[in-house]
Amino acid sequence: MPGNPNEIKLVNNAMSNATRRKIMNFLSTGDKSTEEIGGEVGKTMLDFHLKLLQQASLIEIEEGTVKLSEYGKNFLKEKEDKSADKAADISQAKPIEITEVRQLLPCIADSSKFRVIANIAPPLGGTLKVLEPLFPRGKYSDKISALIIQKGEIITTIYGTGKVTMTMIKNEGEAKEALENLKSTINSAIAKGVAPAPREKVRVEPMEIYKYLPQTNCGKCGEQSCYTFAIKLMSGETSLEKCTPLKESEYALNQEHLQVLTAYI
Repeated sequence: MPGNPNEIKLVNNAMSNATRRKIMNFLSTGDKSTEEIGGEVGKTMLDFHLKLLQQASLIEIEEGTVKLSEYGKNFLKEKEDKSADKAADISQAKPIEITEVRQLLPCIADSSKFRVIANIAPPLGGTLKVLEPLFPRGKYSDKISALIIQKGEIITTIYGTGKVTMTMIKNEGEAKEALENLKSTINSAIAKGVAPAPREKVRVEPMEIYKYLPQTNCGKCGEQSCYTFAIKLMSGETSLEKCTPLKESEYALNQEHLQVLTAYI
């Protein structure tokens, strides 16, 4: 059973990817063939994902049949127990109000659209993490203590302090409508007093990552093409920081979208 730092690192790396987590959950219902797993999670890089899970001692593979190892079973059970412990009661949270839309500024990436800065009260603080499942593309960031939500081209960031930012907004009317929908969704959950059920994480495909890359195939990241970089990014073999063109102002919005997408990997 993994115990030393290097083995623990292998497990953390294996479980950092949404596809590999989905494979583990799929195997929790019983042994599966590689064909069955491919049908469930997709065949893209399947051998690579299975290899990482096997190296982490989470699964065993024998003659095309894949099953959870004893450690893998215990690992999932421990995660379930922790999730049960965290089943949050949010009955003490207070309904929020949009107190003001403070600024409407031109977006750096598209001057015809706006970046909105608003406030909600009372601040939700750590409750935001519990509310993450409310939004299909919502991801809580411990680093900035904020809930980041992607809907189409619009990215909304709700900070624990009450500050809210939105990008790619057409006008003030759209901003107010989006904020009202946000308020309604959150207050509906607060009224129920129980945290929303955990949801399956959004699956991100390489082509979706590629869509927001510069697509110049400049090679500055060390890869042959932007699509190759997207595949390596999904497998954890490279990082977003290595795409230096993304640091240019014209790709500011692309980078913001990619930061949201890579949070699901």
